[in-house]
Amino acid sequence: MTTVNDAAIPGGLERAHALDPAYYFGEATFALERRRVFGASWQLVAHRAELATAGDHVLVNIAGTPVVLLRAADGTLRAFANVCRHRAGPLVHGSGKGLGNLRCKYHGWLYNQAGQLVAAPEMQDAQDFRVTDVRLPQFRVREWQGLVFAALEDDVPDFDRVYAGIAERIAPVDLSAMRFVRRDSWDVECNWKVYVDNYLEGYHVPLIHPALSKIVDYRNYDVELCEWYSLQHSPLQASDDVYGAGRAYYCFIYPNVMLNVMPGRLATNRVLPFGPGRCRVEFEWFCAPTDEAMARVDNDREFTNNVQEEDVHICERVQVGLASGHYRAGRLCPKREAGVWHFHERLRAAYAD
Repeated sequence: MTTVNDAAIPGGLERAHALDPAYYFGEATFALERRRVFGASWQLVAHRAELATAGDHVLVNIAGTPVVLLRAADGTLRAFANVCRHRAGPLVHGSGKGLGNLRCKYHGWLYNQAGQLVAAPEMQDAQDFRVTDVRLPQFRVREWQGLVFAALEDDVPDFDRVYAGIAERIAPVDLSAMRFVRRDSWDVECNWKVYVDNYLEGYHVPLIHPALSKIVDYRNYDVELCEWYSLQHSPLQASDDVYGAGRAYYCFIYPNVMLNVMPGRLATNRVLPFGPGRCRVEFEWFCAPTDEAMARVDNDREFTNNVQEEDVHICERVQVGLASGHYRAGRLCPKREAGVWHFHERLRAAYAD
């Protein structure tokens, strides 16, 4: 069953086609998406534990822009381009702790924790140069449910609107109370959208994931569409030894954030494009602060890795098919591929802009 919760979503699911294959490869599309998709959206960049105390900092890359997130001495969370205004040198080389002021690693220009230049060695002979005129580019930051997000542009959609209703929908699960457990990553030889497309439908589960199919109740697998996200959910059956009893939620927030919520656990996914035909999927695992939840996260690692291997294999084969010259955009299944359609409609809007 598919439920549409926002009237702003365009109609046409019953007549929908998949995205044109031309958008799944090529440098031109990749450059367009860096500006109009990733650069124009909220990106999941860290979790609260990584930025808990003053001086904690995380270095990430958003749409080709190196960004340093910093917990300042006053407790404020700030994000700056990791690019000195002098000649583009780096301010930090990696994530860590104990960061005070930001000193360029190239020529030593010094910025305070508000991004203001405070010292520029040997620049006294430069006419009309004032350190007070120089500031680092600063970006928007938001914390939600223990996760940290950043946006490069000021005109990104309102964060509260993008994530509206997710916490309430998965209640009583409290994501903010979960502890970080581990990080895994997978490099996949496919366009990032191929991986997202695959995530957004349960249509492939019976064929591609035979073990998962025994756990997820495919007959009662539902999809809800909201303005900026889609939510797939299903009762769990015969899964006490793997996922536990209850319900599984798979929430995709445009354009590349995934929240996989299972009893007592959360797995976040970030799908990061490394080029037109290559991406990395970063998994971060969290669990409720109980011995049972922690044990279950450890016990099901082999199971979840097997599911991921199955997804990687089929996504890489699909990428080959898209580039073969023998595929035209096919019809979507209204019952099972509503999430794919919703994602493609968002992309078409971004491309049109």
